[in-house]
Amino acid sequence: MSVCEFKPGLEGIPAAQSSISFVNGQEGILEYRGIRIEDLAENSTFLETAYLLIWGKLPTKDELIEFEHEVRYHRRIKYRIRDMMKSFPESGHPMDALQASAAALGLFYSRRDLDNPVYIRDAVVRLLATIPTMVAAFQLMRKGNDPVRPRDDLDYSANFLYMLSEREPDPLMARIFDVCLTLHAEHTMNASTFSARVTASTLTDPYAVVASAVGTLGGPLHGGANEEVIGMLEEIGSVENVRPYLEDRLQRKAKIMGFGHRVYKVKDPRATILQKLAEQLFEKFGYDKYYDIAVELEHAIAEKLGQKGIYPNVDFYSGLVYRKMGIPTDLFTPVFAIARVAGWLAHWKEQIAENRIFRPTQVYTGHHDVSYTPVEQR
Repeated sequence: MSVCEFKPGLEGIPAAQSSISFVNGQEGILEYRGIRIEDLAENSTFLETAYLLIWGKLPTKDELIEFEHEVRYHRRIKYRIRDMMKSFPESGHPMDALQASAAALGLFYSRRDLDNPVYIRDAVVRLLATIPTMVAAFQLMRKGNDPVRPRDDLDYSANFLYMLSEREPDPLMARIFDVCLTLHAEHTMNASTFSARVTASTLTDPYAVVASAVGTLGGPLHGGANEEVIGMLEEIGSVENVRPYLEDRLQRKAKIMGFGHRVYKVKDPRATILQKLAEQLFEKFGYDKYYDIAVELEHAIAEKLGQKGIYPNVDFYSGLVYRKMGIPTDLFTPVFAIARVAGWLAHWKEQIAENRIFRPTQVYTGHHDVSYTPVEQR
């Protein structure tokens, strides 16, 4: 490839070969290891999906039981990590706390024995198990409370919701949260996954890989977008204000959060599933007026921008689902990270299997042969 083919953001330029996931943005298809996301959302669990992504196949019944058992009994974090988290500022964003905490795991477990399958499995289990614990712990500690200990009798998603409130969640709510994790687990070569693979290519430890990806996910153009959607819906305030709000945004050429995708030119299949999950929650636990605003905004944008391929993405309805579950807005992106750890680890494992360190080139736009000017003459 010549330097004249430079594209900002590497848009459309392959950065790796991967068999982990596939997207057809024209038809709205998302597959994990060849299985449609709709099938996994309906039939699988998050941990079974994580196993599929990381090891490339659906586990047998015994393999799944063993994997779930390992994750269940590795949920607790070192007391020194917990003490470190207590010193974090209460005003700090939970994503910053998560990035620091994930990196700190490497102080305890970073032997970097990347040729050892036991080390790889232990790292996978430990990261899947402890990331939810750290997210829930910081949420409570920033309010001045002690963290809630994980419960070994609860499954993955129910345990996380329990650690947030010390109340056992309704089974429907726990199941819907588990589906949300499955929907967010992987999505090809997005920004945080690319960050993870670049970091992995240096053959550093997986805790640094995940910390790097968490830092990338925290930006408002990536995982942070679901927080911005709720703020947007609150700003609109009513169904009657939807179209005036949209007209103003279009005139100012301002971004409308939760709409548009670099790949999808139709409605994101995950958004379709999340909308149905939101409706299930509202039916059992009470309505949310912001859902009507969201639906009207979707209709208005379809009329105005549908011909340009602008439709809801995964962030548009996910915030409404988490809001109904009582999850604070600034935890939406850490919840995204809990799910995406599965995809990051799958790409880490794939990267180190046939590794070559990333070393892209650049298009130099500076000067040449500039004379040095002594400080006295500047």
